[in-house]
Amino acid sequence: MKNLYVSILTLLALLLPIGAYAGSLVYSLQVDGLACPFCAYGIEKKLSSIEGMEDIKVNIETGQVIVTMEDGSTLTETLAGEKVEQAGFTLRSFTQMKAGE
Repeated sequence: MKNLYVSILTLLALLLPIGAYAGSLVYSLQVDGLACPFCAYGIEKKLSSIEGMEDIKVNIETGQVIVTMEDGSTLTETLAGEKVEQAGFTLRSFTQMKAGE
């Protein structure tokens, strides 16, 4: 019986991080011009000023920026493009992803 409880608790602990983003919308932005950590900082700073922003992950090598919005918040391609341009870069593509992709 103790092993069953341990198994259930382990399973819940593994699923908890997935549930934290379950209602969140995730976007993939392909950005041209990212070349260094300072570039990543600049784009993170501009995108983080958007209301409802939860998380930003920048991959300098691929130019991909993954943006996670808080539950109930959305991001439009127009707003993303404006912020990317304000940071000095070009938005190449904008795709809404499923949480956990």
